Amino acid sequence: MDISVVVPLYDEVESLPELTSWISRVMADNRFTYEIILVDDGSKDGSWEMIRKLSFDNPFIKGIKFRRNYGKSAALNTGFAATKGDVIITMDADLQDSPDEIPELYRRIVEEKYDLISGWKAKRYDPLSKTIPTKLFNYATRKMSGINNLHDFNCGLKAYRGAVVKNIEVYGEMHRYIPVLAKWAGFTKIGEQIVEHRARKYGKTKFGMSRFVNGFLDLLSIFFVGKFGKRPMHFFGAMGTLSFFTGLVIAIWMIVDKLIKIAHGEKYRDVTSSPLFYVALVAIILGSQLFLTGFVAELVARNSSERNNYQVEETI
Repeated sequence: MDISVVVPLYDEVESLPELTSWISRVMADNRFTYEIILVDDGSKDGSWEMIRKLSFDNPFIKGIKFRRNYGKSAALNTGFAATKGDVIITMDADLQDSPDEIPELYRRIVEEKYDLISGWKAKRYDPLSKTIPTKLFNYATRKMSGINNLHDFNCGLKAYRGAVVKNIEVYGEMHRYIPVLAKWAGFTKIGEQIVEHRARKYGKTKFGMSRFVNGFLDLLSIFFVGKFGKRPMHFFGAMGTLSFFTGLVIAIWMIVDKLIKIAHGEKYRDVTSSPLFYVALVAIILGSQLFLTGFVAELVARNSSERNNYQVEETI
């Protein structure tokens, strides 16, 4: 099969007939073999009934329904597991992504051998309250991930080589950082394509301002897990050792300074009466705790079932 189109959705009953008809038309015009996987993330507006009807009329349409709303990441992860295509296309169900972009995305994956192509909505129809925070998050993500050629990590319209979606796990709200997950999994040929951003035709956005706080926390999580997930002691141990010895050096310096003043008959101050003493004490205690945290995390990591789960691309 050439293409699997994964569409996560929540309360998008009005847009589904137009979206699926549009996708099917593009596939027919380009003679692609395809499937459309609609993942209903606990909709309450009749979306599942519409999916049933559409799949009855079109055998290439498949549906997955969650019992409740789990979030976009869960919908994508479940959709990825069900795909059979050589190239996977993801897009939102609100008609803000254009299926006409699919042929070029497919061509670049197949002919230019990209692992992942992320869409970039250079011209957006969103309010400033959404676009400005998005730009800040994209900037922070570029700096932390080292993927400097992407302008929009969170664009719903993306294309993947089939192996990519089978070797990453999207959870929490990590759908914003799928290119980062792909990079950590060893899929480093990541490109970008300018795509059309259409104004929302039906309904309203399902994401509130909380997504920016959650997005920042998820970015920190993915950075830490990707870099130190299999060796947590390298992080906690290094920080703990630095803190412990900083406090220890300060404490020793204060004691030696007091002894020198006593030996010279100079006026001295009790070590415990100096604020610097408590700074050193806190640094020593914090360093010890960080080191022990790293030790415990290392024990957990070594007993994890995925401690030796490495990505193998090819064997002969």
